[in-house]
Amino acid sequence: MRLSYTALFAATLCLAQGVAQATAPIAATPPMGWNSWNYFADKVTDADVRAAADAMVSSGMRDAGYVYVNIDDAWQGQRDASGEIHANARFPDMKALADYVHARGLKLGIYSSPGEKTCAGYAGSLGHEQQDARTYAAWGVDYLKYDLCSFGELMKQRAPNDSAQQMRMMHEAYATMRTALNQAGRPIVYSLCQYGMDAVWEWAADPKVGANLWRTTGDIAPHGEFVYAIATMQAGLAHYAGPGHWNDPDMLEVGNGDLTEAENRTHFSWWAMLAAPLLAGNDLSHMKPEVRDILTRREVIAIDQDPLGKQGTRAYTDGEVEVWTRPLSHGALAVAVFNVGDTRVAGTHPFHLDLTRLGLHGKQQGTDLWSGKTVSIDDHQAIGLASHDVWLVRIDAPQASR
Repeated sequence: MRLSYTALFAATLCLAQGVAQATAPIAATPPMGWNSWNYFADKVTDADVRAAADAMVSSGMRDAGYVYVNIDDAWQGQRDASGEIHANARFPDMKALADYVHARGLKLGIYSSPGEKTCAGYAGSLGHEQQDARTYAAWGVDYLKYDLCSFGELMKQRAPNDSAQQMRMMHEAYATMRTALNQAGRPIVYSLCQYGMDAVWEWAADPKVGANLWRTTGDIAPHGEFVYAIATMQAGLAHYAGPGHWNDPDMLEVGNGDLTEAENRTHFSWWAMLAAPLLAGNDLSHMKPEVRDILTRREVIAIDQDPLGKQGTRAYTDGEVEVWTRPLSHGALAVAVFNVGDTRVAGTHPFHLDLTRLGLHGKQQGTDLWSGKTVSIDDHQAIGLASHDVWLVRIDAPQASR
């Protein structure tokens, strides 16, 4: 029997993925993909997800490293008499949808909650964790986002005025689903969404919970101030991240809301410096070319996906400027300068980079990752940077301070 090109591609890709899974840990680098919530919210449909998968291929996102096509809340229907979850009418055949996504060299993600209800009021997984994990595996799901939602109210009901017991309940709820996923027999990325409660970064990677990523903050919004606030909250969390387990400052808003082109570039650069999951949240089928160009900027993606897995840290702040660094494999270093000043003020005063505060000595040679130009960096060199924009440089052979 002669295989079609699509079928042959899918078969080859599945074989390659199987070999990779046997040799590499799950989420060895921060997951990359797309999530439906930021644009479609609770109105997402099967057609929307298929269109996103197609757009990931046609836009070049897949080839740039984006893999996961994640359905967020509102896909759930009712449970049958045996307790099995079924998708609602907007998703007539989840297995067929997974097959469609897989045939394009991508992976499918799904969403649930340890509570009785999800945040949008659909069926959660409380009391059905093993059933749901088996169902996800049978459908061909590759990623689970598990959102606290109504379980937070259950914690308060069962342990009123006992915050320590409430937190133990939360830990156990996430561990229960981890066990269920392990028993389901399919590699599934496990994403905890509980908004950074109880210093989640301290316990989420414990084998009992086994999270591959965990939200560190509340929800993001497509405004420059939200992006800045969330990014700066990641300071101090770097040593909790690494291959297989990542801090998650929430999904990308690149291309959404009132973000300017400079703010989109800054947002993407900051997430790359943070070794954050890169989960686009815009309408991929109708994105502007400049948005596509930001999301597929391979030099910046390479910072995020660097195999060393070291999250960037804040080196110092100076007025309205933040300077962050990130160690990379082969001794390289990424340096990001962010102008977080008020966009209503048309400031032109240049920033002077202090190399000694970055542990560097003498002139440095690097590459500006947004312009592609080779740059020489001198101590106290003046850098002109527009408000809410970024200067992102890779230094492949940094000269350290003596």
